[in-house]
Amino acid sequence: MASLFPEAETAEDAAAAATGEEEIVFGRSPRFDYLAGDFVRTPTGRIAEADGTEAWLEWCAKALLTERYKYLVYSRGYGQEFDGLIGLNLSREAVQSEIARIATETLMADPRTAAVGNFVFEWEKERVAFSCEARNAREETGTVQGSVVTTI
Repeated sequence: MASLFPEAETAEDAAAAATGEEEIVFGRSPRFDYLAGDFVRTPTGRIAEADGTEAWLEWCAKALLTERYKYLVYSRGYGQEFDGLIGLNLSREAVQSEIARIATETLMADPRTAAVGNFVFEWEKERVAFSCEARNAREETGTVQGSVVTTI
């Protein structure tokens, strides 16, 4: 059935539809200082914004800090499930493998993310800090960090 409200289609839209490609929009995001626990402010007191790759990296950092299914404001596909590792008594290698899997699944949920890899782990008793390299659809890379506590 034809649409009652057809939209005008540009030549670029028609070409993208024909090839199955859609333009990935990177957008803007407020900058957040995770150590201070507050938004970054400009000298005039406004909240600083990130755009393009910086906005995508802000999204990556926030997604790795947000527990999946805990907050109703986020979709069910947003966030990570690191808490499921607590109390499993897995070996260090198994924990590292699970962290890499969960972090990769979390970051790949965003269409801007093309690949995740090069994980580096640092253990301190029951806590493991990790960093990984994420590559976006524009072939730009950035480093994302996180940490996981493995026992209660």
